[in-house]
Amino acid sequence: MLKVEKRNGMIVDFDGKKIINAVCKAMVETEEGIDEGIANKIAQEAYETFKDLDIVHIEKIQDFVEVQLMKLRPDVAKKYILYREERARLRKHGWDMTDLQRDIYEKKYRFENESFDEFLTRVSGGNNYIKKAIKDKKFMPAGRILAGRGMDKYGKKMTLSNCYVMPKVEDNIESIFDTAKYMARTYSYGGGVGLTLSKLRPKGAKVNNAASTTTGAVSFMELYSLVTGLIGMRGRRGALMLNLDCNHPDIEDFINVKNDLSKVRFANISVNVTNEFMEAVVDDKEYELYFYVEATGEEIRRRIRAKDLFRKIAKNNWNMAEPGMLFIDRINSWHLMSEDDTFEFAGVNPCAEETLPPFGSCNLSSINLSEFVKNPFTAKAEFDYARFKEMVREGVIFLNEVLDENMNLHPLPQQREMARELRQIGLGLMGVADMFIKMGIRYGSQESLDLIHKIGRVLVNEALRQSALLAKEHGPFPRYRKEAVLKSPFLLSNADEDVLDLIEKYGLRNSQLLTIAPTGSISTLIGCSNGLEPIFQISYTRKSESLHHEDTYYKVFTPIVKEYMDRHGISREEDLPDFFVTTSNLNYRERIDIQAAWQQYIDASISSTVNVPNEFTVEEVEDLYIYAWEKGLKGITIYRDGCAREGILITDKSKLSKLERIERLRKELDELLVEQLKEDPDTCPMCGGKLIHSGGCSECQDCGYSPCSI
Repeated sequence: MLKVEKRNGMIVDFDGKKIINAVCKAMVETEEGIDEGIANKIAQEAYETFKDLDIVHIEKIQDFVEVQLMKLRPDVAKKYILYREERARLRKHGWDMTDLQRDIYEKKYRFENESFDEFLTRVSGGNNYIKKAIKDKKFMPAGRILAGRGMDKYGKKMTLSNCYVMPKVEDNIESIFDTAKYMARTYSYGGGVGLTLSKLRPKGAKVNNAASTTTGAVSFMELYSLVTGLIGMRGRRGALMLNLDCNHPDIEDFINVKNDLSKVRFANISVNVTNEFMEAVVDDKEYELYFYVEATGEEIRRRIRAKDLFRKIAKNNWNMAEPGMLFIDRINSWHLMSEDDTFEFAGVNPCAEETLPPFGSCNLSSINLSEFVKNPFTAKAEFDYARFKEMVREGVIFLNEVLDENMNLHPLPQQREMARELRQIGLGLMGVADMFIKMGIRYGSQESLDLIHKIGRVLVNEALRQSALLAKEHGPFPRYRKEAVLKSPFLLSNADEDVLDLIEKYGLRNSQLLTIAPTGSISTLIGCSNGLEPIFQISYTRKSESLHHEDTYYKVFTPIVKEYMDRHGISREEDLPDFFVTTSNLNYRERIDIQAAWQQYIDASISSTVNVPNEFTVEEVEDLYIYAWEKGLKGITIYRDGCAREGILITDKSKLSKLERIERLRKELDELLVEQLKEDPDTCPMCGGKLIHSGGCSECQDCGYSPCSI
């Protein structure tokens, strides 16, 4: 078999399909278009020319292809030569970037003065397949991996996991403040946190201490928001999701808390909604709010009209973009460990795409679907399932490599133990809207749903297949229970027979595999649509100031739109075909249909905000939520253009300067931490590490906290 030496020194088998794909890609951009006969002829002749050699260098093959194209299709040869030059420039200098992309790359992910190739090598961990996939914009690790991988060599403590969930806060003062400590430690390493408050007794419940009654679950939201804001202001990432069950007696206060922008400013909030509650809404029945206080034996009950509570959720979301909804029964029933009675989710991460157990975590990466379209923007456009299958398998391998490397980089020992026991990874998708446009398919149409079901089935089966093969080599995840996993409705609904056979024989290396994250920064970095969302707008206006200090305005088109217009010689957006839909003209039910189709194949969850126009009504919000529940979504929220939250946020910022806000936060947190220091002067109240006493003050050897600096 003829071998090919790649530029990095790797030796691989000769693959004529790669020549065919490269030639066809160049042909797409010519007037005559694709001639698969010529492409196949050149590939076959290349093999015949070099087959007697043991090894041929890739450059010699490409030189040969170039010469043949000059003979057969000079118009294609020109495109092919330009493509080779572009690839050479890319290897040396990296992607062409806008100012925004360069800013993201330089300020968030590039380490000091590393070259683009060094950046790729670092984040890929030397995995050459992944390195090339990143370079080709087919695959992108999430921000924690881009920023943190390899940093331990420089003495920097940074987790490679974006997502963490804390245990549900227990109904005692120790758990309440231990949770704040765990959160601070996690933020200091770069992770975001999800937290459920449903075990905290409601306002007015009896307590066995100096106070006669408690201030309630909602009162402690400010503590956790405060910790998040303070750590974030010190240059570290701070992101928090707070959840409360819909049957908690404090649920109305929880729903309304974000109406005051001075409260709980550093957290997102969501309501855990049950099927029972939604059925009561649809049937217009009463619903019971209930809490049993174990410490005192007190039972707190209150009956409400379900529709009234539902209307409050909808109205607040319409007005303030919060709270979101989490359909907790769907969350608990649609994943690989749903039938394992020893397993329980504790909450979701800040963007809600990761459902996780107590101290659970997840490292993320996304596949850019738009780069798997062959012959884009033409009538012959089609999805490349073969290459996608390979990318899914390699993505699972990569995330397991990162998981192992990250095992000792988690902030807390409990998080390290949970990562070892469950081995959760989150392989996701982005570029969905761009893929539809390249294939001439309208987002939300039946054709788009049919395509999702084809791709989704491949996605879940190849991920399961690779996890089973890794289990064959390294063993299943330690808490794997064969009889429970093989009864999972998610697995039985999605897995092909051969994949089920592999799992039955070897188990699974991972308890969780797939997710769809928002991908905001990484999709912007490579210039594709984010997550599963439709494109936000066709164009936008950018302001530029001239040398004479006169503002000039010009129209900038969204990248996929600009690419389409350039390919088809279109200069006006009015001339675009009708499959160009945006968040402003897409029916919200079609948007939910898209998410529901993907959710069938995703064992974790999907980060989802439905952008709706300003004229969207509260009644439409209610219909959106009911439809989302009926379609089997795990969670959803909306953002209404021009909602009150926008104006209040702007107004609120003018009331206090940034310095005044920081000082107020520091003062409040200082009062909390000093009390802990009095009880145990040798233990860091932020992270639990050891305090080193020197020069009349103290400093934590782990997170750097010092009571002298607050």
